[in-house]
Amino acid sequence: MSIKSKIRTIPDYPKKGILFRDITTLIKDPVGFRLVIDNFTQRYIKGDVDFDVIVGIESRGFIIGGALSYTLGKGFIPIRKSGKLPAEKITHEYDLEYGTDTIEMHIDSISKGSKVLLVDDLLATGGTALAATALVEKLGGIITEMAFIVSLPDVGGEKKHTEKGYMVYAQTEFEGE
Repeated sequence: MSIKSKIRTIPDYPKKGILFRDITTLIKDPVGFRLVIDNFTQRYIKGDVDFDVIVGIESRGFIIGGALSYTLGKGFIPIRKSGKLPAEKITHEYDLEYGTDTIEMHIDSISKGSKVLLVDDLLATGGTALAATALVEKLGGIITEMAFIVSLPDVGGEKKHTEKGYMVYAQTEFEGE
C-alpha cells in the first residue's frame, strides 16, 4: 500500500482551481496512519537529524506531531491559530494560497538554542511553514528539519524552504496533478 493511494483529492476546494489533498482518508485508515507514523519514526529514531522537541502546526500537525512525540520520546509544542492560546504568546501573520492567517506560540514554549523538528501534513506554497519557522526562530529555536506527509513541489513551497537553507522531508509528492 502506498501512502499516496490513501490521500483523497478534492477539486476546486477551498476555491476554484485548487486540488485539495485531503489526508483524512489516510489517517482514518489504521494501516495508512501507522505507515505514516512508522516511516517518520524510522527516519528520526536513528538520530541522524538532531532535535530536542517536535513542533506541530494546527491542526493536522498535531496528529502527526503528537504520535511522533510518543514514539520518539520527545516533547510536543503546538503552533495554534489566533486566539487559541491562554498564556503570553507571539504571533505571526502570513499569506496562504487562498487568503491570510495568523498563528501563535506561547513565548515560554521553546528555550533559546532548542533544536526543532517542525511537522505538518502538507507543504504547498510554504506560507504556513515559513510563518511557523519565524515564530520558532523569534524564540531562539533552531529548525533542524521540516517533515510533511505530502509535498506539492509544483506549487513552490519546498523550493522556498530549501533556498532559505531549511532541510525538508516529505513522505510523498503530488507533481503536476
